[in-house]
Amino acid sequence: MAITQRQLFLDHLAQTTDFPMSLEIVRAEGSYMYDPDGKSYLDLISGISVSSIGHRHPRVVEAIKNQVDQYMHLMVYGEYIQTPQVALAQKLAELLGEGLDSTYFVNSGSEANEGAMKLAKRATGRAEIISMKKAYHGSTQGVLSIIGDEDFKRGFRPLLPGTRSIQFDSEEELERITNKTAAVIVEPIQGEAGYSPPSQEYLGALRKKCNDTGTLLIFDEVQCGFGRTGKMFAHQHYGIKPDIITLAKGMGGGMPIGAFIASRELMAHFKDNPILGHITTFGGHPVSCAASLACVNVIVDEKLAEGVKVKEQLFRELLVHKNIKEVRGKGLMLAVQLDTFENVQTVIDHCLKNGVISDWFLFCDNAIRLSPPLNITEVDIRKACKILLEGIDLI
Repeated sequence: MAITQRQLFLDHLAQTTDFPMSLEIVRAEGSYMYDPDGKSYLDLISGISVSSIGHRHPRVVEAIKNQVDQYMHLMVYGEYIQTPQVALAQKLAELLGEGLDSTYFVNSGSEANEGAMKLAKRATGRAEIISMKKAYHGSTQGVLSIIGDEDFKRGFRPLLPGTRSIQFDSEEELERITNKTAAVIVEPIQGEAGYSPPSQEYLGALRKKCNDTGTLLIFDEVQCGFGRTGKMFAHQHYGIKPDIITLAKGMGGGMPIGAFIASRELMAHFKDNPILGHITTFGGHPVSCAASLACVNVIVDEKLAEGVKVKEQLFRELLVHKNIKEVRGKGLMLAVQLDTFENVQTVIDHCLKNGVISDWFLFCDNAIRLSPPLNITEVDIRKACKILLEGIDLI
């Protein structure tokens, strides 16, 4: 008997749980993925907020093919003038505005946050990094030190010294930021905590406290950036600008890319003491940059961020059920709050059986994650909500 792909997957790919979904996909397009038997799955999580303009958007595919015909990897990032990098960095500076006009490209959100932490320590000469409880910033050792859940950290200690967590959206806790703090890193909308937005007053007080103590403010928009909340970047809802912003996920149209962005003056600290203060081999890969620029242009040209509010409202209108405690979040970054993980799993299993992909959160496992492509249709929203509600009927 021939060995199946599933068995090869289990035998040779490193697993991080004893219960992987093990869903085999052979094709994906738009808001749908397809298994070897041709069954379709409506993707309500976009590969965890990555495929924000759908799978294999034609303009992204075209940009990839065109760039592959020119060149791929050339040299360690930052030495050669490569048009895809330059064009993307220029576009990001245009969208982010003054003070966030110098981009360092990396490969992922974890790397972006690692780079931002290094930059903050180098620029301030301080060591302390403050993050938020229930925050998620990645899995490498540096950012593992600043995620806000001890269960994920204790098996890997000791981690970075000089890190501490404070309560998200608590103005009282801001008193723990002092003139010894290099940076505070915060998600403008917490992701793995179950899509929790802060108050306007909190972010304003946080910005002021950082100003008063000479502390750099880092916004992690890895999950909430690029139109997902109804604006190109989530901090634009609040009118508060960070000193450093980190990006990834929905940035690449499905290709691996991340970035941390600051002012030219701030980023210049990597040029001396020592030179080559941060290095990456594949960061700013020209194919990923070409894909990213196409993705950003699709979001802008098709006004996808502007269309998010109507789609959010439709989800909220449809997802009404006695077993739903609340629908929380902003834009197409929504958490459907139930009561237990077991009930969430019941709904996820029902959805999977009926061709809808949903998920839970690392630090909020009693809520269902909704993070579909920004260009999901009204028809597909109605279809998804019908199946979700059928699953909720089972609990």
